[in-house]
Amino acid sequence: MEPLSTSTSPRWGNWFNGTHIVRFLELIQDLIVVSLCIGLFSFMVMQLREMFLSLLPPLNFPRVTADILFLLILVELFRLLIIYLKEHRVSIGVAVEVSIVSVLREIIVRGILETPWVQVMAACAFLLVLGALLVIRAWIPPTFDGVDPEQQVSRRHRIRFAQKMAEVENKLDV
Repeated sequence: MEPLSTSTSPRWGNWFNGTHIVRFLELIQDLIVVSLCIGLFSFMVMQLREMFLSLLPPLNFPRVTADILFLLILVELFRLLIIYLKEHRVSIGVAVEVSIVSVLREIIVRGILETPWVQVMAACAFLLVLGALLVIRAWIPPTFDGVDPEQQVSRRHRIRFAQKMAEVENKLDV
């Protein structure tokens, strides 16, 4: 009986090496994000129509304000998806801005006087944390300007591995 070979064929080895799989998965992920962009854009158009209809008499000012703020949130989410398509990363700053606008929208729509004080305090604490995240994010240097930390670690690992293999070959030659 012949023992099972632990080595794979070069064709499967290249395919599972990661380049083809990663490219395929990134393509699928991009298609999902593009479909999200199309859906979000369609929803923004419908919401814009609703907002213009709410401007007709009788004018309901809180509803108009809520529609405008909701539309701004959708625009920011769309911008977040576009940044993801361009750079394949989620922008922390845009995500925090969307969160801030969402919290403020809820406070404005409900009315600060009708909201229980516990929820107001929780919203204030949440807004303080989000503001701190924006400030901290401004101090952190960008990591995606052509510098991939994972790639650098992988390169160092390959160099160390090559050095160890060279040492082993030198010991075998002696």
